[in-house]
Amino acid sequence: MKTIYLAGGCFWGMQKFIDQFDGVLETEVGYANGPDTAPTYRDVCDSSGHAETVRVLYDETVMPLERLLDYYFTVIDPLSVNRQGGDSGVQYRTGVYYSSGDQLPVIREAFAREEKKAGAPLAVELGPLKNFFSAEEYHQKYLEKNPDGYCHIPSRYFSLAENERKGKD
Repeated sequence: MKTIYLAGGCFWGMQKFIDQFDGVLETEVGYANGPDTAPTYRDVCDSSGHAETVRVLYDETVMPLERLLDYYFTVIDPLSVNRQGGDSGVQYRTGVYYSSGDQLPVIREAFAREEKKAGAPLAVELGPLKNFFSAEEYHQKYLEKNPDGYCHIPSRYFSLAENERKGKD
């Protein structure tokens, strides 16, 4: 099992999106790579410096990191600075934060592919995880509890895994 931390704008949608894939064992939303003090949601909204992030525990034999990152890049604008969809602010920045140095070559390859596609340098942070603080319980699986909640990720992406499985049948 491996863990990767993905910041992709509002963490509600990113969690729902990532949860659908086989090989993703667990997700948790939280606040990453800000000051070493656990923030509240209000602190994050008031520019604490943390990014809304999803901690992803995955089985690399089922969901290789390369594929997980391909999915991640499908639902973010990798050129946008501190903004995804209608959300703006430093907490909505994009980032891939690794927990193990052996993940770095795969991440760098994914970034290079995306940069080539985009034709410009990515605005996605890349670095080791400095810290991660779990978000309040009401944020966990928020869109499962509140299906009509706001999300910058188009709803068609929430059935991507199901559609891919149907295409293989």
